[in-house]
Amino acid sequence: MAIIFLFPIVGVFKQSLHTIDGLFTWEAYLELWGSSLFSKVLWNTFEISFMATVLTLLLAYPIAYYLAKQEPRPRAFLMVLVLLPFWTSILVKSFAFTVVLGENGTINSIITLLPGIDSGPKLLFNRMGVMIGLTHFFIPFMVFPILTSLLAQNPDLAKAAQLMGSGPIRIFTRITLPLSMPGVMAGSLLVFIISLGFFITPALLGGRKDLMMANLVDFYTR
Repeated sequence: MAIIFLFPIVGVFKQSLHTIDGLFTWEAYLELWGSSLFSKVLWNTFEISFMATVLTLLLAYPIAYYLAKQEPRPRAFLMVLVLLPFWTSILVKSFAFTVVLGENGTINSIITLLPGIDSGPKLLFNRMGVMIGLTHFFIPFMVFPILTSLLAQNPDLAKAAQLMGSGPIRIFTRITLPLSMPGVMAGSLLVFIISLGFFITPALLGGRKDLMMANLVDFYTR
């Protein structure tokens, strides 16, 4: 696996160090690091990926915890519901979000029904739209690693702590949460790495200030 992963990266890196005529040069990298646009987009990419990872974790952990407390049969049904976003392509979902999050979309239409509110917040073509789209897509990637860690825990540990007088909050913070950290780390790493190369969602739901590295690469390689 490492060879399959590294071989194309090394090949592209070697190619980037040579001109069309085959001459060795660092010119491409010097021009790249001297570009303010590249620096801004690189920062945007890491910032958006980090924010998406944190937001996904905050939403996915309660879902995984709830699933872990269910019996096997209802848990299996609920897991299918969690997997529903995978049944539709990311392109179709992103276009659907343009309808839901638009100025006259579903969410704003519901908000404007409330008394005293004439218009809803701007949810599309900005950072908020990108966060909503990314989080919706990544929740299954975070839920299942955490769920695996929660199901692997010995239930006798929580029962023993309860017999010793520990309350639910103390049991969660001292036993459940620490033992689930491998799943949290695996899910967070998976979401962060995938979001670094995301293209469709920022392109369709984000604004001009929300470009990510994949969008910049697409612009220069057209």
